[in-house]
Amino acid sequence: MKELILEAWGNRDLLKDNQYSDAVRAVMEELDKGRLRVAAPTDDGWQVNEWVKQAILMYFGIQQMQTWEIAPFEFYDKMLLKKNYKELGVRAVPHAVARYGAYLAKNVVLMPSYVNIGAYVDEGAMVDTWATVGSCAQIGKGVHLSGGVGIGGVLEPLQATPVIIEDGCFLGSRSIVVEGVVVEKKPYWVPTWCSPNLPR
Repeated sequence: MKELILEAWGNRDLLKDNQYSDAVRAVMEELDKGRLRVAAPTDDGWQVNEWVKQAILMYFGIQQMQTWEIAPFEFYDKMLLKKNYKELGVRAVPHAVARYGAYLAKNVVLMPSYVNIGAYVDEGAMVDTWATVGSCAQIGKGVHLSGGVGIGGVLEPLQATPVIIEDGCFLGSRSIVVEGVVVEKKPYWVPTWCSPNLPR
């Protein structure tokens, strides 16, 4: 897939060929299922996969605009939304919205919030009320994004590093974290009354 994406990025006319447009859609499906990431942890730190961001940008180009009506609301956009939350093991409170191409692991809790394309939200994380997870952001296990937290998105420029919030971090209400910031995992003390099985 990577080779096809890089070829198409250099010559967008190739996207008229199904081989290339199918490769773009395949990348989106892999992102959506969490089998591919815009940025991934390695022994030498985080590795950003620019070619994946290229695929996302080309996906915008090949998708057609369409109208959705959920009376009395109407939406007009190119991107599908995630669905089948029950099967994913994700709790999604109305009006939580996540775009197709964002990965949500099991036991993620979405209060009324927004998760953009290319984002990765790992197991047990909570995206609290009116918090936003921008495009390509990487959110670790057990992270709590408090009410109104803004996690910046980054698709362009391609060399820009996405926001990375590592495992176990807590971000206080209304805080903003933008392009290139890595909030690192640190050892932390968990009170005995704190349990992942408690309702949130």
